[in-house]
Amino acid sequence: MINSPYVTVREAAQILRVSEGKLMELVGEKKLQAYHIAGQYVRFKRPDVMSLKASGDVASETVKFPYTPRERLRDFIMYNDVYIAALVIILVLLYIIFFTGY
Repeated sequence: MINSPYVTVREAAQILRVSEGKLMELVGEKKLQAYHIAGQYVRFKRPDVMSLKASGDVASETVKFPYTPRERLRDFIMYNDVYIAALVIILVLLYIIFFTGY
C-alpha cells in the first residue's frame, strides 16, 4: 500500500495530522477531493493530500490513532481481490491437473 496512488481516510488523516472528522470537514469545504471506489470506499489521491499538507492551510491536531493490522489486511484484500481470486482458481486447477488424474 505504500506505493498506492490512493490513501484511505485514516492514512490521509495521519499525513495531515488531523482527526478523521476534520478530514471529512475539509472534503465538505472543498479543500480536498474525495474519490469513491466501488461506490462505498472513500479514498484520496496521495499527491492531493501532500499538496494540502505543504500549503499549510490545515492546522495539525494532536490526535493519535494506529493503523491496525486488521485494517491493513482489509485494505490489502479490497485492492487485490481480483488477483487473490485468480490465484485461488489457478491453485485449484493445478490441484485438479496434478492430483486427480484429469
